[in-house]
Amino acid sequence: MAASSEARTDELGALAQLATAELRSAVAGIGTIHRSVAGTVFGALRPVFGRVVESPRMVHDAVSEGAYQSMDALLDAADTVTDGLPTTDRPISHTARGAMLLGILNGLIGDELEATRSPLAAPMSIRVGGEPVAIETSALQQAFPDAGGHVVVFLHGLMESERAWAIGGRETYGSRLSADIGATEVQIRYNTGRHISDNGRDLSALLCDLVLLWPVPVTRLTLIGHSMGGLVVRSAAHTAVERGLWWPKLVTETACLGTPHLGAPLERGVHVLSSALQSTPATRPISNLLRRRSAGVRDLFHGNLTPADWADRDPDAWQHPPGADVPLLATARHLFVTATVTSNPDNPFGRLVGDGLVLAPSGRGEPTRSRLGLRFSDGLDIGSAHHFTLLNSDVVYRWLHANLRPRRALPPG
Repeated sequence: MAASSEARTDELGALAQLATAELRSAVAGIGTIHRSVAGTVFGALRPVFGRVVESPRMVHDAVSEGAYQSMDALLDAADTVTDGLPTTDRPISHTARGAMLLGILNGLIGDELEATRSPLAAPMSIRVGGEPVAIETSALQQAFPDAGGHVVVFLHGLMESERAWAIGGRETYGSRLSADIGATEVQIRYNTGRHISDNGRDLSALLCDLVLLWPVPVTRLTLIGHSMGGLVVRSAAHTAVERGLWWPKLVTETACLGTPHLGAPLERGVHVLSSALQSTPATRPISNLLRRRSAGVRDLFHGNLTPADWADRDPDAWQHPPGADVPLLATARHLFVTATVTSNPDNPFGRLVGDGLVLAPSGRGEPTRSRLGLRFSDGLDIGSAHHFTLLNSDVVYRWLHANLRPRRALPPG
C-alpha cells in the first residue's frame, strides 16, 4: 500500500474512533444530567406522596440505566467498524474539506490529539495545494520553481488551515503579491490547539531551516498572521532572538490581521459561562465540556506567548500574573489591521463587538503595554467587516501591496 493510502487509512480510522469516543463522552454527560434532574424531581415528590414514589422511581431508573448500557454496547460495536473503512490515494488532510474539518478539530482538542499521538494532529508544515512540503532543498525547489529572495510567510488563525487564505474561492494575498511584486508565498499549517509558545518555537525552527535551505538566498522575510497566527509570529520572533538565531535579521515586516494582542472576548465569555455552570450537578457536565478548551484557546484568554506564562498555573483561574515581556522585533516594521462590524469604528455597538471575535483596541495593542510598540501610522482600520473578511479582502490587499512593494532607491547625489 502506498504511503499516502496508509495515511488516508490512519486518518479515517482516527476520525471514526474520535467520533465514537466523543459520542460516548456526550452520552455519559447526558446520563449525569438526567440522573441529577430525576433525583431532584423524585426527591421533591417524596415529602408529598411518601414511599409511593419509590416504585415509579425504580422503574424509571431501570429503564434509563438499561438505555445507557445499550448505548454503551452499541458504541463498543462501532469501535470494530473502523478496520473496514475504504481507502483512496489521497489523505483527508490533503483535501480542502478535510483540511477545514481537521483545522476545527485541532482548534478544539488539538492538544489532546497531540498527547495521544493521533494522526489527526499533524506537525507544523509548509503546504502547497494541501500537500506537505519537506524542508529540503530539492523538495523546496520542486514545490517553489519560481522561488525568489523575498519570502512572505502566512500563518492562519484558530480552527483554520492554510486553505482559509483562499476564502470565497479567490486568489490569496500571497499569489497576488507573487504576481505584483515578485514575492514568494509560503503557507504554513499548524495545530492551533497547542500552546502558542509551542507553535512559536516550532515556527522559529522551521524558519531557521527554510532560510538555510531555500533554493535562492533569502534577502527579505515578511511574516503575516491572521488572528492567532499573529501571536505565533510574535512568540517565534521572541524565541529566535533569545536563542540568537539569524533569521529575525531578515524580517523587514510583520503583519497581524485581526490579532487579539490583549485577549479575545469570546473566550472570556466561555470562561465566565463554564464557571457559572460548575455550581450545580445538573449543569456540571456542560461546564466540564466548556472547560475542555484547548491550550491554544486558553492562551488567547490569558495572552500567553511564552512557556513561563502558563507553566504550573491553573488554566481556569480568573486572574494570572502578567505574562513575560515580549517586545516586537526592533529591526522590523509591525503592521496591523483591525475591523468592526459597523461602518464607524466609534459606533457603540462596533466598540462592543469589534469584528465579532476581536475588539479593535486588542488588535491595536491598546491600552499600550511595554510588550507592544505598534504605531498608529502602521495600522489599518476597516469598517463594515468581520473577523474572516481579513483573510481575503481587496482593501487589505491594496494596503499590504503598498507596504510591501520594493522601495525605489534614491538617485546618487
